[in-house]
Amino acid sequence: MSLPSSAHSLITFAAGGEHGGGHQSLNPYVTGGGALLALLLLLWIVTRFNRDR
Repeated sequence: MSLPSSAHSLITFAAGGEHGGGHQSLNPYVTGGGALLALLLLLWIVTRFNRDR
């Protein structure tokens, strides 16, 4: 397997195969909103533990 053919197969695998796109149930807004919510929750937890006493 040469480098260009392996790069092409990797790109088509990352793009979701021959059908194109990702999984139908993965909404990017819900995924991004969930990630943002998780990061804000972690930020809040860290700032609670980092108070100066």
